[in-house]
Amino acid sequence: MPGYIAEMLHTMSMPDAIDDLDARLLLLLEENPSVGVLGASRTLGVARGTVQSRLDKMVARGVIRSFAPQLDPAGLGYPVMAFATLEIRQGTGGGPVVEHLARIPQVLEAHTITGSGDLLCRIVAHDNADLQRVIDAVVGHPLVERSSTVICLSTRVEYRTLPLVRNDVTPR
Repeated sequence: MPGYIAEMLHTMSMPDAIDDLDARLLLLLEENPSVGVLGASRTLGVARGTVQSRLDKMVARGVIRSFAPQLDPAGLGYPVMAFATLEIRQGTGGGPVVEHLARIPQVLEAHTITGSGDLLCRIVAHDNADLQRVIDAVVGHPLVERSSTVICLSTRVEYRTLPLVRNDVTPR
């Protein structure tokens, strides 16, 4: 069996790393999301077709997940953010709970985790009373056996990916 696993790992291909042009394109799109393909080609000094091809390839590879605007929940009227750790009844696979969570608009993310909990959820609410309502909805599924919630007081480092882009094009 170990030989089979080694062979499988050897034949698995890692995703192609981004190159300098990809990185410059991603940084430009982050700084100026409305630049457009023509504007990006002019700024980067490459052909319009090159920019379009690079974008298409990065979308196909999953590097670029969306061209949608980044929305701030607080700006939408949900200034309270919390993280809930859920423990799910063992042997159930968790699928029904995940489907339940997906139907609650205030659940922004849910991740399977290691440790004492099974799922970590990022949730938002209008205020503390609304947060209680959302938590009640989250834990209302019969397969949720226990939960622990912490309220986020402030965000010190926003979700970010550009340092990874800069890291990939910097010699190590």
